[in-house]
Amino acid sequence: MRSAAGAAGRRTPGRPGPASGDGQVQGRSNAAAGYPGDFHGKFTIRYAARPDGEPDPGEVVWAWVPYEEDHSRGKDRPVLLVGRNGRYLLGLMLTSRDRVPDSAASADYVDIGVGGWDRQGRPSEARLDRVLQLRPDGIRREGAVLDRNRFDRVASSLRRRHGWA
Repeated sequence: MRSAAGAAGRRTPGRPGPASGDGQVQGRSNAAAGYPGDFHGKFTIRYAARPDGEPDPGEVVWAWVPYEEDHSRGKDRPVLLVGRNGRYLLGLMLTSRDRVPDSAASADYVDIGVGGWDRQGRPSEARLDRVLQLRPDGIRREGAVLDRNRFDRVASSLRRRHGWA
């Protein structure tokens, strides 16, 4: 497995477009033009992190994530990869804004703690109600490998949230 320190600086080619200081991509980017839409349906959640330099389920990566209301705009953010759908990787966006446990939205988020994907060492939460489809060549860089116990906790919460077996 890649260590958080060793993987944090690794980048893949290409950037989706010019970004403002907050990581928001301005205007329509190549990533938006190729975004297949959010995933709706069932899939096999599978931990498959491997030290092969490729993005795999169980890893946190940085990618351009389109806004729900306007896929032509979005921002660079950490994403936990949780599975595959054909040629696409499936992922959950991470946030450092605390939404668990006292928020009405808490059923849509699960705590995953701190990791190498956040340089400031802030605790993160995975958003469960939106499953992203990402092209592997759209991954900007790898952030860290999430340990199996935390991944399994996310997988259980994701199954419960969507009513999957």
